[in-house]
Amino acid sequence: MICDLKSLERDLLLHKKKLKSVMVKMGEYNVLKVVKERSMGFFLDDGGEGILLPKRFVPPGTKMGDEIKVFLYHDGEDRPIATTQKPFGILGDIVKLKAVNVTHQGAFLDWGLMKDLFIPKSKIKSYMIPNGEYLVKIVMDEKTGRLAATEKLEPFLSNEILTVKEKDLVELMVYRQTDIGYEVIINNIHKGILHNNEVYRNISIGDRFKGFIKNILPENKIDVAAGKPGYARVEDETEKILRLLKENDGYLPYHDKSLPEDIYSFFGMSKKTFKMTTGNLYKQHKISFTKTGIQLTEE
Repeated sequence: MICDLKSLERDLLLHKKKLKSVMVKMGEYNVLKVVKERSMGFFLDDGGEGILLPKRFVPPGTKMGDEIKVFLYHDGEDRPIATTQKPFGILGDIVKLKAVNVTHQGAFLDWGLMKDLFIPKSKIKSYMIPNGEYLVKIVMDEKTGRLAATEKLEPFLSNEILTVKEKDLVELMVYRQTDIGYEVIINNIHKGILHNNEVYRNISIGDRFKGFIKNILPENKIDVAAGKPGYARVEDETEKILRLLKENDGYLPYHDKSLPEDIYSFFGMSKKTFKMTTGNLYKQHKISFTKTGIQLTEE
C-alpha cells in the first residue's frame, strides 16, 4: 500500500511537471523565471531542468527569481535555448527573409538570431540564391520538432470561413502582383485583392501596411484598401494637411485638378482622401480654395 502511494505521488509529480512544461512555447515569446545561475548564463524555469539563457543575452542587473521575456528556439545541437534577441518573426508569422546560404538540402535564412532559420528543399518554390529575399511562413517541422520555414503558403491561407467583415481594420502583406492589382495576405490568414486604382505608391512583395476590408464578394472573395475607411481616414489626415500648410506659409499648390501621383508624393495620401479631407477643412472654415491651391484661413 505504501509503495502504491509513493508510486502515485511520483506519477502526480511527473504529471505536474509535464503540465507546467506545456506552458513553455517554442518559437514564441515566453515570460520565465530565473531559477539557476551558472558561468555560461542563467537557467529559466520550464518545469524541468531549465532552459539556458546565455550570458551574452542576460539583461544587466538580472538576479535569481526575476522574470524575463525571452524567445525560445533550438540551438545547433537541438537543445531548447532562450534569447532576448528579437527575431524578424515568430511561429506562424509570414515574413520576408534574406537567404544567407543555399545548399543541396535547402537554404538558411537570416531571421535576426544567432542561428539561421532552415528551409528544407521540399518547402522551396522559387530559385533561391544568397542575399535573395523570400516570403516564407515560420512553422514547426513535423519530422524534427524544430522551427523551420516554408515558401508554400497556400495551405495556410483560406477564405472558406472568414474572420473579418467589411470595414474591419486589418494587417496587409503584399503576396504577389496580378493583372488587376496585388494579391495580399490579410491578418496572416486570408487572401484579398488590392486593386490598381487603390495603389498610390510603389509597393513590393513582402511589404506590410494597415488597411481595411472594402468589399466581401460572392465565394468570400475580398477587396481591400490601404489606410482606414471613410471619414476615419479623413480624421487622421486633417492634422497632416494643417501642419503642412503652416510649414509652407499657409499655402500649398495642390487642388482637385492636381495629378493623383503628385498629391501622393507630397501628402502620402490618395487624391480621394485629399479631396475628402480638404472638403472637411473647408466646411470647418479652416482653409479656403484658390485657383491654384489651398490657403490656410486666418484664425
